Amino acid sequence: MKNQVYTAEILGYSSEGLGIARIHGQVVFVHDAIRGEVCDILIMKVGKSAAFGKAVAWHTVSPHRREPDCPYYRRCGGCAYRHMDYAEELWAKGQRVQDALTRLGGSHVQVEEILGASQPLHYRNKSQYPVSPDGKVGFYRARTHCVTDLTACLIQKPQADAAAGALRTYLAEYRVPGYDEQTGTGLVRHLYVRTNASGQSLLCVVVNGEALPHEDALVSALRRAVPDAVGVVLGVNTRRDNVILGDRYRTLWGRDTLTDTLCGHTFRLSIPSFYQVNRDQAQVLYRRAVDYAGLTGTELVLDLYCGAGTITLTMADKAKKVIGAEIVSAAVENARENAAANGIENAEFFCGDAGDIASKLAAEKLHPDVICVDPPRKGLAPEVIDTMARMGPQRIVYVSCDPATLGRDVKLLAQKGYRLTRATAVDLFPGTAHVETVALLSRETNPPTAGTIKEACGTSK
Repeated sequence: MKNQVYTAEILGYSSEGLGIARIHGQVVFVHDAIRGEVCDILIMKVGKSAAFGKAVAWHTVSPHRREPDCPYYRRCGGCAYRHMDYAEELWAKGQRVQDALTRLGGSHVQVEEILGASQPLHYRNKSQYPVSPDGKVGFYRARTHCVTDLTACLIQKPQADAAAGALRTYLAEYRVPGYDEQTGTGLVRHLYVRTNASGQSLLCVVVNGEALPHEDALVSALRRAVPDAVGVVLGVNTRRDNVILGDRYRTLWGRDTLTDTLCGHTFRLSIPSFYQVNRDQAQVLYRRAVDYAGLTGTELVLDLYCGAGTITLTMADKAKKVIGAEIVSAAVENARENAAANGIENAEFFCGDAGDIASKLAAEKLHPDVICVDPPRKGLAPEVIDTMARMGPQRIVYVSCDPATLGRDVKLLAQKGYRLTRATAVDLFPGTAHVETVALLSRETNPPTAGTIKEACGTSK
């Protein structure tokens, strides 16, 4: 079968945006193909359960096909849908969420809609550029750690691309080596740029060491490239793994935080604080989450994986009290500062693992009316699901960045008496294969009698 050409129709899309065909009963994932097209497919690889191929000729061309608008497309692994129009991309993402909820979650609930972005270009407010050993500053090719050097990206902010160019010049001029993952040698690992709605940026250079040569020259170059920068930070990461950020930071110039506005609140963000990368669509996402929470002003809300408190403080506007839990200490500090800066007095934050904090609060007989979760891509740990069920909230609002783990967790929560009742897909990542989902799970039996908030909350120290 390998190296053979077959004619087949593209039936749908994989989670990575590849076209799906069936040839002699076998699933074939096809690069550069669109649903409804009939293609000649060259088989490039055959696995145990599926094959991979690429379209080499078209008998039927989709009306959704377009010429990719990025010169780096197919060399850079960041985007998956630049060969089709946005309407088809949204269909693919909405169907991906629906398939996950149905096939993995065992639910018959239909996704209500997919909320697309009004601005699908230059939306990312956080950019992370890996640096290669030979000084390339760009993004990884698909399924590799080989850096594609690029000067402009259609989904990054111009400030981020300008900072990447300044770093590239600095590396060449002062012969500073990039990091080599294979040997653990070299200095510069990543460039991290965070940009707010008003165009200000916070820059961080992540290094395999404690310092860089000619740091003043680097700062000057970055400030010239990004005139509205508020600070330049050096991040230290000497671990031999793929984690981007380290655990220590040193401010080279300016501030080590950036302020942004979201859902009517002001947020102070440090380098490691979690914050959605698409501010405009994050507001759409959070409004839907608040809608699903069904708040009337009398509820106690627990927000797990709260980051810098963005969802927590948005919920606080309509709840009696909200409690946020987050493992990153700097983010918790930002969350407390953000609550104070916005005059919000009904929010409390705890620092620690979501499962540990939830277990502690459950042991104190906390019975929140609503639990909101926004976990990392791996989804919820089984012990977190068990603890949430013991707390007995009436509703669980699940914000997910991975439809597959959401589907898995929906099935596990159903076994605990929580049934999926509503779901909406939200596109925070136009052009890429990622999609967010807001899901509402409702308790099928009456919740336990709630204890008083004072008894349940204890101390946040």
